[in-house]
Amino acid sequence: MLKTLAGKHRSSMSKMAVKHKAKIETPHGPRTCFEAHIERTNRQPPVARFGGIPLHRQKTAMVLDRQPTRVDHPHKELLTRLLADICEVCQRTGNIEVHHVRALKDLAAPGPLPPPWVTAMANRRRKTLVVCTTCHNQIHTGQPAIPLTQ
Repeated sequence: MLKTLAGKHRSSMSKMAVKHKAKIETPHGPRTCFEAHIERTNRQPPVARFGGIPLHRQKTAMVLDRQPTRVDHPHKELLTRLLADICEVCQRTGNIEVHHVRALKDLAAPGPLPPPWVTAMANRRRKTLVVCTTCHNQIHTGQPAIPLTQ
């Protein structure tokens, strides 16, 4: 409060402390505080007070802790896709990982026929793709996946 008033009135904090020093009565005796008020006609003056609060322990005080209210938010899309536990390229279940690209424009590589994972990401317009371990290895190595029937 003092620093704000000193800046407003282009003065020092010590001058503001002398100007706004006040003594107030509390249940525990008189206390020193800083008080600023504006005199107005026909109305009560607004008072800003800093300090004057007794810092005595209240042995009979009751602490009432409220239980936090839990708000159920819907799952984010990626979390929903992960919980489905299905590869978005080959539709297998289990051993799910997430493949991520930095930007969608990185998917637009020159070539006649893009791989199926590029098509899946471009169709969804998402930078993430939930894939199984086999498809993820295929994406990073560029090699076709070994069919399960061999």
